[in-house]
This record gives sequence, C-alpha cells and structure tokens, in this order.
Amino acid sequence: MRSIVASATQARDPFRDISVKVHIRRPDRDSWTYLGRGLVSQEQSRIVVRSAASRKVMTTFGEDVPLQAEKRGNFVVVGCIEGSRVVSWSLNAQNNSETLRLLGSIELTCDSRRFTSNAPQQSAHRRLIARMIKDDRRKRHRRRKETDSLVAAFERTGLESTSVADQPMAAPPPAEPVAVQQ
Repeated sequence: MRSIVASATQARDPFRDISVKVHIRRPDRDSWTYLGRGLVSQEQSRIVVRSAASRKVMTTFGEDVPLQAEKRGNFVVVGCIEGSRVVSWSLNAQNNSETLRLLGSIELTCDSRRFTSNAPQQSAHRRLIARMIKDDRRKRHRRRKETDSLVAAFERTGLESTSVADQPMAAPPPAEPVAVQQ
C-alpha cells in the first residue's frame, strides 16, 4: 500500500528545476556569449531561466513571446523575435532526457495557443517566426563567409600583419665626423 501512495505522489511532482549552461547570441552578432550556469523552472504559464549563483532572472519565455525552440544535441536553442531582430538562447542540459524534458516544457508552455480554434492563423504565425529565424541564420552565415574570404585574401597578399610598434628598432647608422669651421 505504501509503495502505491509513494508512486502516486512522485507522478504528481511539479516541474523540478533543470540545471543548464546558458549562452546568448545577440542581434547582429555571430558568436555565442556564455552567461553562466542557470536553473530553468516553470512558473504558472511561463518558463523562467535564473542564474544558479544569484537567482536573478536571465530571461523568461511565455505564451506572448514569438519563439522557436529546437534540439541540437544536448542543447535547446530558443530563437526569440524582438521587433525585427532575433535573440537566440542556448540552454545546454546535462543529458538527453533533461534536454527532451526542457524542450517539451518550453513547447507546451509557450505554444499553448495552438489548441485554440484559429489554427490556420497560428500556423501562419509559426511559419512567419520560422522564416524570420531562418533569414537571420542565413545573414549570419553570409557575414561569416565574407569575413573568412577577406582573411584569406589578406593572407594571399603576403603582407605581414605586425604593426610598426611591434617591429624591433634598427640601430642608427654610425655618425660621421662633422668638420667644424673656425
């Protein structure tokens, strides 16, 4: 009897915090910035990411935030649209089961409107979000490719990138005696 009661209470446990490493890629940036360790929790109808050390809120995802979440290995990458710009959050969970639980909770919490009666409108909205995130990714890759080609072209010129200040100073030529007129 006791085991039945224990298993029933375990099944009804609330969403427990998921420990993650948090990275952000801000608009017009091509690289990720590490923000530190965080804890992801579900509070009412939103997902909250807090700093593990200070418990300050790093970000929140809710129903009103246009986003797209996808799994990449043990990472959940969440692309959020702010105005006409895309901010990407990378949440690195400890293992695959935590990653799947995190992805599922984000999708269920932030996309709960999909069960409403205006499904065609919601589908068009999701396609718009996906297209904006895809265009942002395409621009980033194009910028990175252009930067790499500029670096390669500079390397082919054979010029050194050392500045004048880095070069050793040459000893001045020996002074010639100057004739003094009296």
